[in-house]
Amino acid sequence: MLACVEMSFSVSGFSFGSSPAVAATSSKPTSSTEVGTKEPFNIFATTFSSLDQANKPSFTAPTVKELVGDKQKNTDSTKASGGFRFGTVALPATATALGAKNALKKVSSTEQRAAKPFASMGQAMLESQWRDVEWTEEQKTSLMKSVSSYRPSCEGVTQARVLLLGPVSSGKSSFVSSVQSVFNGRVTNRAMVGSSATSFTKKLQSFNIRGEKQEDPTRLVLCDVMGLGNGEMTGLTLHDILSVIKGHVPEGHKFSPDQPVRSETVGYVKRPSLKDRIHCVAFVVDASKILTYPKGLRTTFQQLREHISDLGVHQVALLTHIDQICPETAKDVTQVYKSCAVQNTMDGAGALLGMSTSYIVPVKNYSSELDLDVNTDVLLLSAVDHILQYADLYFQDNTPQCTGSMTYKDIDL
Repeated sequence: MLACVEMSFSVSGFSFGSSPAVAATSSKPTSSTEVGTKEPFNIFATTFSSLDQANKPSFTAPTVKELVGDKQKNTDSTKASGGFRFGTVALPATATALGAKNALKKVSSTEQRAAKPFASMGQAMLESQWRDVEWTEEQKTSLMKSVSSYRPSCEGVTQARVLLLGPVSSGKSSFVSSVQSVFNGRVTNRAMVGSSATSFTKKLQSFNIRGEKQEDPTRLVLCDVMGLGNGEMTGLTLHDILSVIKGHVPEGHKFSPDQPVRSETVGYVKRPSLKDRIHCVAFVVDASKILTYPKGLRTTFQQLREHISDLGVHQVALLTHIDQICPETAKDVTQVYKSCAVQNTMDGAGALLGMSTSYIVPVKNYSSELDLDVNTDVLLLSAVDHILQYADLYFQDNTPQCTGSMTYKDIDL
């Protein structure tokens, strides 16, 4: 059997490599402590430690900013805050490894390698899938029934609220529309999608995914918010994200970095119940941009995950635009789990987010298509099923609140 070539990169200040054994790990949840709800900082630190030790870089790809001098490097580190009002960790420069004299001569070729990290292995394919998926109409029907019949395992809560969180243009709104398209039986754009470098979504929008033939809705609600920007005045702030997760932010609230959510905000929910909160967070990252995201984004995700885990909320991740990194997958989505490019990019996403690849699932959103494809539907529904598994863990972890044995004063908001 052909095996993926193990590759290791150090791009934008962090390193990662492929780990077929890790990628093959089951996507089923094991225990709540694995996600870091009890000891989020220790679990997170262990994840990074193991990644750093196991994947020592064999190749270092300096960026233009790392080669042109300290002034530009320093400027870059202050801008890459991922849209949050906290600092980023200074990262080591790599230009000295090439030598000051030869560094500038190699900028052009190095930039090209960094921009297209998997160009040379884009068509490397395995003989068998590294995750077992049945690509059949029957599997699609089974997944649709599973999602439609889902009920939160918590008394008094009728819907699982999932927050989609990620950089601008990562595919959050497209995922909402794609999932709804599957249940509609035709491609629709329920969530409006933009194409600019700034976030098209400006407010909190909750989409209740409708069941087949627009009958009874499913118990899944996908919450779309403003994307994480490249500067603290262009994206969602940490304070507002946590306010959404806690259930304080009213539906339709328009976000503004210079006007954070406060108790005086119109519609502010002072005493949110369990049904008002977010029950699972799904990070959304673009596969084609994993190596070119700003340096500070890794730190942003680290701090986000620590704070979200402190709230007891489980997190998963969606890897979008997989068709843009693998020609074979672009032609036939059933090749996704045979693709070395996708497998390696998932490892990169794991390093960026600080989570095991068992929490990450690849998806292909509908964009230019006019008709549904059963294999794309299977991949999308598998992602939804994956999300609901972790949302339900939240209800299991909060059994006292579900049964009504806890009062508002007992809940840390």
